[in-house]
Amino acid sequence: MKISVVVPCRNESKYIAECIDAIFKCDLPNNSELNVFIVDGMSDDGTRQIVLNLMENYPFLHLIDNLNLLTPFAFNLGIHAGGKVDYVQIVGARQILSNNYVVKSIQKIENDSTVWCVGGKIINEFINETGQVISKAMSTSFGMGIGNFRTLIESCYTDTVTSPMYPYWVFDKIGFFDEELIRNQDDDFNYRIKKAGGKIFFDNELSLKYYVRGSYKSLSRQFFQYGYWKVFVNKKHKAVTTLRQLAPPFFVLYIFLWLISLFGGKFIFMLSSIPLLGYISLNFYFSIKFKDQKVKWFAIFKTYLILHVFYGLGYLKGVFDFFLFNKKPSNKQKRLSR
Repeated sequence: MKISVVVPCRNESKYIAECIDAIFKCDLPNNSELNVFIVDGMSDDGTRQIVLNLMENYPFLHLIDNLNLLTPFAFNLGIHAGGKVDYVQIVGARQILSNNYVVKSIQKIENDSTVWCVGGKIINEFINETGQVISKAMSTSFGMGIGNFRTLIESCYTDTVTSPMYPYWVFDKIGFFDEELIRNQDDDFNYRIKKAGGKIFFDNELSLKYYVRGSYKSLSRQFFQYGYWKVFVNKKHKAVTTLRQLAPPFFVLYIFLWLISLFGGKFIFMLSSIPLLGYISLNFYFSIKFKDQKVKWFAIFKTYLILHVFYGLGYLKGVFDFFLFNKKPSNKQKRLSR
């Protein structure tokens, strides 16, 4: 059995060694061969040298240049570099796999022919106080939406997973990652899986440690892009891929209308304020649940606002660009957050 692990990477010198070590510590099925392809977007922070040094210890570790710099190109370059193997595992450079991740993912796919993709739960790690707050907010259904893979606590079928394992024949059947999609390329790919009749399985017995971004600026840009590129995916498929994605843009639209209601008189303003008071109450309720976990509730409150508002703003920007003006994706939104 041949297994390829593809790691898209750019300027991840803080995490890449731990990521690689964890992959090679994973348990494997009997008589299997595992190759790891670090597909690097021409890093200039020492990441490449770290990988080159590790290649002396790991003969099945390979460094691939990604001259296009962007994630979907990295996915496809890594998959093609491994050739026609049996399984392909995608791992982010900030993701640290549990020892059982590879072997149990393969077992699930081999035991259930309807499953075309398997992924596990995220254990958020943080590098500073801001990252701690962000990790708490991103672990809740209020922050990320009901059914989001980041908040699942039991094994189940879902719409997408992180660090996915695919049997190679899936790529033969539905194609590779869409290189037009700088963000949400995994959402698009997994949507195509479901559309073709396959299932995506979240396995709670698998886990990965994920180093969360440690700044609000990066988080804002990240979620603005998530919303923006989600609309581009929707337009490609002529469908809304999940209902929860609509909540943030409707919330932002409501805020605009609420501001306009200031000019409609006291009664109209008070009436239109009811939903906002409901949101503030919910945000406060979910924020104070963390008051005994060494994080300040108002920092969680602020983070929830950033997640919802910036995703919503990005989504509305996408609606204007892709549907109303029929534009191509903005070059500004191709710059990834760090």
